[in-house]
Amino acid sequence: MESFWQHPLIETAGYFSVVVVCMIVFLSIFELVTKYKNWEEIKNGNLSVAMATGGKIFGIANIFQSSISQHDTLFTMMGWGIFGFILLLVAYFVFEFLTPGFKVDEEIKSDNRAVGLISMLISIGLSFVIGASIN
Repeated sequence: MESFWQHPLIETAGYFSVVVVCMIVFLSIFELVTKYKNWEEIKNGNLSVAMATGGKIFGIANIFQSSISQHDTLFTMMGWGIFGFILLLVAYFVFEFLTPGFKVDEEIKSDNRAVGLISMLISIGLSFVIGASIN
C-alpha cells in the first residue's frame, strides 16, 4: 500500500491538491487585509487589482514550487509553503509602511497601474528570494 502513495501520479495529485487549497486560503487572507474586494474589482476591470492579485498568485505558487522541489514529505512542504506565505504577507505590510506619501490599497483600488505593477513585482521578486532560501 505504501508504494501506492509513492507513485509519482499520486504524489503529484497530492501536492497539487494541497497547493490549490492553500492558494484559496492564502488569497482569502489577502482579501481580508486589503481594503477592497479583489474579485469584485477584477470583475469590474480594475487592472491594478488584477496585477497585484496576479503577483500574489505567482508568488505563492513560486514559493510552493521551491518547497516541493526541496522537501520529500507533504507536511514539510506545507510548513515551508505556509512560512513563505507569511513572509509574503509581511512584505505586503512593509510595502504599505514604506510608502507614507500614499496608501497602497487606495491607489490600487483607484486603478493606479504604476502601484499595481510595483505591488505585483514585489510579490514575484520576493517569492524568488523566499523560494531560494527554502531548504
